[in-house]
Amino acid sequence: MTDRDLRELTVKVAEVLKDAGELALQDQIKPHDLTKAVHTKTRQGSMFSSEVDERLVRYCHERINAIEAHECWEEIGSDTKPGGLYWCIGHVDGSINYVRNMPEWTVTVSLFEVDDDNNGIPVLGVVHAPALGLTYMAAQGKGAIRVRETKQGPKREKIMPSTTDTLKDSVVSFGMSYFPEESARALKTVAAIAGKPADVKRVGPVSMDLCKVADGTYDAYFEPSLHSWDVAGVSAGSVVLREAQGHIERWDGTDVVWGANNDIVASNGPIMDELRPYLN
Repeated sequence: MTDRDLRELTVKVAEVLKDAGELALQDQIKPHDLTKAVHTKTRQGSMFSSEVDERLVRYCHERINAIEAHECWEEIGSDTKPGGLYWCIGHVDGSINYVRNMPEWTVTVSLFEVDDDNNGIPVLGVVHAPALGLTYMAAQGKGAIRVRETKQGPKREKIMPSTTDTLKDSVVSFGMSYFPEESARALKTVAAIAGKPADVKRVGPVSMDLCKVADGTYDAYFEPSLHSWDVAGVSAGSVVLREAQGHIERWDGTDVVWGANNDIVASNGPIMDELRPYLN
C-alpha cells in the first residue's frame, strides 16, 4: 500500500467513524438503561459495556470493508501472515463514561500490518470523540492531525507533544483497571509522584489519553495491565501519538506487545528520565 493510499484510506475511515459515533451518541442520550455486565473468563469481576457495542462494531465492519476489505485482527488470532493487513475495530472506549452520560468516550479503528517477523504493527489510527466534536487521525509516515468541529466548520490542525522535560509544572494522566489489584498499582504510582506534577488527571479513556499526550494537553500518561479488549483503543491512539513524534512503551522500556497484557506509558519523550523511576 502506498503512502497516498494509506492517507486517503485514513480519511475515509474517519468519515465512517463520524457516522458511527453520531449513532452511538444518539443512543447515549436516550432515556433507557444502556448497561450490561460482561464477565471475564480469567478472573472474578465484571467490566461495563453498552448494548450499542455490537451494533457499533458491526456497522463499522460493514462500512469499512466496503471501502477496503481485510480480515479482523481480533478474530484472526495468531494466524497472521507476513504482509497481511487486518482491521482492528473497537467497542466504545470509555464505557463507564458513556453509560454515565459523560462526554469523554471514543470510537476507534486501527489497521495492523504484519512484518516479515510476523509481528503486527499498527499503521493507521483514528480516534473519534463524538460528544466532544474531536477526531484524531494518523497514518504511518504522514504525521497526525486533530479535527475540531466549530461553528465555522471543521478545523484541521497538525499536532505535536509538549517539550516539558521535568515533572515540575507538568500535567500527567493515568488510567485504572476494573480489577482492584491492578488499580492499586496505578494509585501507588500516583501517590509516589504526588506533589511533583502541577496536576494529575484521571479522565480516560485510554485512546483519548494517548491523543492528549500527542497534542500536548498531557505531558505523559500511564496505566498498568492493559488487556486484550484495550488493543483497539491503544493501537489507534498509539499511531496518532507516534506520528505526532510522541513515545509509547512498556513501563520497563520495552516495546508494546499486542498479543499480551501491557503496563504502558506514553510521553513526550524528555519527561521520561524523571518519570521512569516511579514506574515499578
